[in-house]
Amino acid sequence: MALLKILHYPDPRLMTRAYAVTVVDDALRQLAADMAETMYAAPGIGLAATQVDRHIRLVVIDISEEKNQLRVFINPEIVQQAGEREGEEGCLSVPGIYDTVTRAEQVTVRALGLDGQPFELAAEGLLAVCIQHELDHLQGRVFVDYLSRMKQGRIRKKLLKHDRETM
Repeated sequence: MALLKILHYPDPRLMTRAYAVTVVDDALRQLAADMAETMYAAPGIGLAATQVDRHIRLVVIDISEEKNQLRVFINPEIVQQAGEREGEEGCLSVPGIYDTVTRAEQVTVRALGLDGQPFELAAEGLLAVCIQHELDHLQGRVFVDYLSRMKQGRIRKKLLKHDRETM
């Protein structure tokens, strides 16, 4: 396995829409494993392929405290949502920044697993939020897109300054 480089906002590659996966093979399973290792090392609870500059519809999520309940979603799509909740979000691609975002409280997602078989999962709470957050990445969106233009500008300047200082 290998640690992958996570793109940081406002990198324009984060705004790329991901393509559907056409073949579930060993190369895709290896990418999912590398993404999981990267997510755990970061540390985070979710990672979309877009964040590691692979523009395919692949997401890994593990919200467990023990980091032993990895979920892999290939070609995920939300087929149902209900309710509303507001909560603080952060992102591995927007390090050190947290803000309040409104999301659906419950979602049902349809996807393929690593075995290539379709499944549906009903989720609520943190898992539902994480699914929505990661699927946004596949659409070329980051959570700061939900914030005001003024906040987006401040975040962009702060992260660009940080990147310049750490180079």
